[in-house]
Amino acid sequence: MRILSGIQPSGTLHIGNYFGAIKRIIESQNEGDLFAFIASYHALTSVKDKEVLEQNTFEAAVNFLALGMDPEKSTFWAQHHVKEVLELYWLLSNHTSMGLLERAHSFKDKTARGIQANHGLFSYPVLMAADILLFDSNLVPVGKDQIQHVEITRDIANSFNHHYKKDIFVLPESKVDEELATVPGTDGAKMSKSYGNTIDMFSTKKKIKKQVMGIVTDSKELDEPKEWENCNIYKLCELVMNEDELKELQQRYATPGEGYGHFKLTLLDKLNEHFAPYQERREHLIANPKEVHEILAFGASKASKIASEKMRILRDIVGLI
Repeated sequence: MRILSGIQPSGTLHIGNYFGAIKRIIESQNEGDLFAFIASYHALTSVKDKEVLEQNTFEAAVNFLALGMDPEKSTFWAQHHVKEVLELYWLLSNHTSMGLLERAHSFKDKTARGIQANHGLFSYPVLMAADILLFDSNLVPVGKDQIQHVEITRDIANSFNHHYKKDIFVLPESKVDEELATVPGTDGAKMSKSYGNTIDMFSTKKKIKKQVMGIVTDSKELDEPKEWENCNIYKLCELVMNEDELKELQQRYATPGEGYGHFKLTLLDKLNEHFAPYQERREHLIANPKEVHEILAFGASKASKIASEKMRILRDIVGLI
């Protein structure tokens, strides 16, 4: 089974990114044939600065490799290194109705938030369809907000297959993992850069400590027992503690004498412990950019073999001889 995931090069990662999605993508290497790409073409809809896009793409590669992306187990590349996706994007555009794109929730949501409407943003689902269909992907793990894009992909593939009377495209299935953690931010809402409530994975110890110590709690005093059930600190501890450690923490909450500052320091220690091996690997990769680029080139070569053969078949089907 071929699994495909697109990774946005969005700069600094926070623990919500990791526990909410990245961890699951990395684990899927052991469940199927994982194809994972850094969505550099997609990023152009929002990033118009050359240096920022270059840096974000490099950092996305570094972060995913540091967190366990294995180029031997998976196929991992930067989207713009396999340009066949743009050729397929054009072929698919001619089998995509305007009405289908006009119904896309993401376009409506982004323009409603003030993002400038342009053709790239409008046709984003067609490029996503090309990403998926180019590699005969069977399964596409997505968040609930992305299910419609996979449905659009299936509609476009069906239209193409029907027109040419050939089963040229595999119809992908979306997969929404209901068990994925919704990670609370420092204010209790879902962790998100746009809310300014994140805890970084890879930043200075000083900054991460400041973020952790800023977690919102109630106002119970040291000599009062605390409730762990709805505490933001405890919810974050659940991500990095085992069952015995959580039971001990519950007991500490119930016993007067400690304040929320103590629990925050416990969380900080566990986060540092959890991400220390990844941080070490990340520092090595940042210091060795050639190694990173070689890994991406290796992944692109594997992806290109499949993409070029798929496009050879498609050119013949549509008459581009």
